Amino acid sequence: MIYQGKALSASFLEDGIAELCFDLQGDSVNKFNRVTLQELGEATSALAAAPGLKGVVVTSGKDVFIVGADITEFTELFQLPDEELREWASKANDVFNAFEDLPVPTVVAINGVALGGGYEMCLACDFRVMSSSAIVGLPEVKLGINPGFGGTVRLPRLIGCDNATMWVATGNQQKPDAALKDGGVDAVVAPELLKDASIDLLKKVIAGDFDYQARRVEKTTPVKLNDIERMMAFTTGKALVAQQAGKNMPAPLTAVKSMERNCGLNRAEAIEVEIEHFIKLVRTPQSNALIGLFLNEQGVSKYAKTVAKQGGDVKQAAVLGAGIMGGGIAYQSAYKGTPILMKDIAESGLALGMKEAGKLLSKRVSRGRMTPDKMASVLSSIRPMLTYDGFDSVDVVVEAVVENAKVKHAVLAETEKHIRKDAVLASNTSTISISYLAEALERPENFCGMHFFNPVHAMPLVEVIRGEKTSDETVARTVKYALQMGKTPIVVNDCPGFFVNRVLFPYFAGFDMLVRDGADFRHVDKVMERYGMPMGPAYLMDVVGIDTGFHAAEVMAEGFPDRMRHPFKGISQMMFEANRFGQKNGIGFYKYEEDKRGKPRKTEDDTALAMAAEAKQQTVEVSDDDILARMLIPMCIETVRCLDENIVRNPADADMGLIMGIGFPVFRGGALRYIDQMGVKAFVEMADRYADLGPLYQVTDSLRAMAANGESFFK
Repeated sequence: MIYQGKALSASFLEDGIAELCFDLQGDSVNKFNRVTLQELGEATSALAAAPGLKGVVVTSGKDVFIVGADITEFTELFQLPDEELREWASKANDVFNAFEDLPVPTVVAINGVALGGGYEMCLACDFRVMSSSAIVGLPEVKLGINPGFGGTVRLPRLIGCDNATMWVATGNQQKPDAALKDGGVDAVVAPELLKDASIDLLKKVIAGDFDYQARRVEKTTPVKLNDIERMMAFTTGKALVAQQAGKNMPAPLTAVKSMERNCGLNRAEAIEVEIEHFIKLVRTPQSNALIGLFLNEQGVSKYAKTVAKQGGDVKQAAVLGAGIMGGGIAYQSAYKGTPILMKDIAESGLALGMKEAGKLLSKRVSRGRMTPDKMASVLSSIRPMLTYDGFDSVDVVVEAVVENAKVKHAVLAETEKHIRKDAVLASNTSTISISYLAEALERPENFCGMHFFNPVHAMPLVEVIRGEKTSDETVARTVKYALQMGKTPIVVNDCPGFFVNRVLFPYFAGFDMLVRDGADFRHVDKVMERYGMPMGPAYLMDVVGIDTGFHAAEVMAEGFPDRMRHPFKGISQMMFEANRFGQKNGIGFYKYEEDKRGKPRKTEDDTALAMAAEAKQQTVEVSDDDILARMLIPMCIETVRCLDENIVRNPADADMGLIMGIGFPVFRGGALRYIDQMGVKAFVEMADRYADLGPLYQVTDSLRAMAANGESFFK
């Protein structure tokens, strides 16, 4: 044994060839935490001193190679002053450099996921052999930072500046064929051949068949381009990256600028440039938000998987009500491997549901993501029917009929008679109380909400709503089914609108009040889109359906009359009364016509502008900052109320719900992260300036107490 630690070990395999194996004790994956980084340095020193060493093969003792850095540890480091953070980053890079400078050749066997620091470890090796089931990449920009262990230095020297720009700026995972084509790995082999192939390559390098020293010179010296060539290599790439990333995501362009500056330098100088840009990005609010989002997502996923373990098997599902929503649910279930019955009361509904599923599958085939045979197999696992035949073998039934309490009561009560006593019955209602709907059932403990967002195939969130009598087993099985469908479930407690819609409607109310006070709805849309929302509030209402929004707003007003019933007729109500429902009938705040691809194209409409003028009751000077504040304050305060009332489990669930459910900008991190970044005290002071607008703008006692105590939602 050359070296033995808690994260890795080194030992001789055969004459002169040592294996450096990453196998972090007590964890299911390998990652670069403090222990791993320290031990890599120690193991490298031990290898350098090992007598008779001729070469090193780097392997993993787990199903993955190295998933990346342990961001939970490194977030603490990011709080350090610049000089201390620079010193830490320099020492970390010294470890990678020392390994790269070993006096013998190195080959890495990439058996699974090798991302971020994991792939940077691969780049520090002389040669890379990749399993055909592995993935590699540098996804750091998705956390708002750039690679920090030499990734922007070594990658462009290996695969060229053009390719490196795309790899680093997109942060995309690279599959074996693409990685091999670009030069990010040297060979791709079947998983069972990986270790032997890597050792075989190492032996050939030792024998002199391949020049590893030349590889090192290439990685440690300036890129072989003159000044004009370097400028040309990056000019087009920077323009493309800036256009695609936008001004709210600085990491992609900053990472490319780091490569542009460092590619004319030697390794030591180039790494200093990388560290400089790394520290610059660590200090941005976007990095704070995106890293927080990553941690939130891990927490939400871990909780869902823990809950799902308590749920029974979901081998057969059913959906009530075909149409667009039912067809979308059926498609998602079948596509992810759970066969589903799709029941409707009319052949036309079933035809619409199957058409929706077929359309989504056809898109996958046309884009090369699915074979026609696979499409046929998925479609055949959706069984359209007008009766309850087969419902006695269903594990979960999702009701997706019209959003009408009386209709749902009748459908749920009838369905309960045709399913097993242990089957879960779930409603896809978006606003109606689960406890109220359960009143129609003999087994309310087996009933919960399962709120999908439209379009089902594209929206990742599912709200699993616990009613007053819902059992833990019912929640567990529903969460399990959501996970099987490839969705991210958050468990919330029952109230009008549940969590996402309850928080969304104060946002819409803020919009109605802005139009009432003379703001141009087109400009409000632009301000919110510049903030990062996928679409402004007027456009969003058109997409959701103004009629759907109006009926949901009535439910919210009944449930929370003190702040969600408004003493004026807003522009949204006026649109509804004029039968302007948005995209579904071609006219709302905007007018819609199909483009060449059959998608609705938005244009301005004079009638809508005239209606907005009619809705105006006064003219108030509002700046863009006022628009942002008046739109976001109600949403943020309602999110806090949901947390106070235990509607949502914790701040992580709340922010993830908003990001996945309504498209809150990922680089903002969510409503509670927005409050934290501003500072709770500053947010309360801002809200107080608008408090005369009504209860939606008046902060909770809990928030005021947090401000007084200097507290935050996230550490």
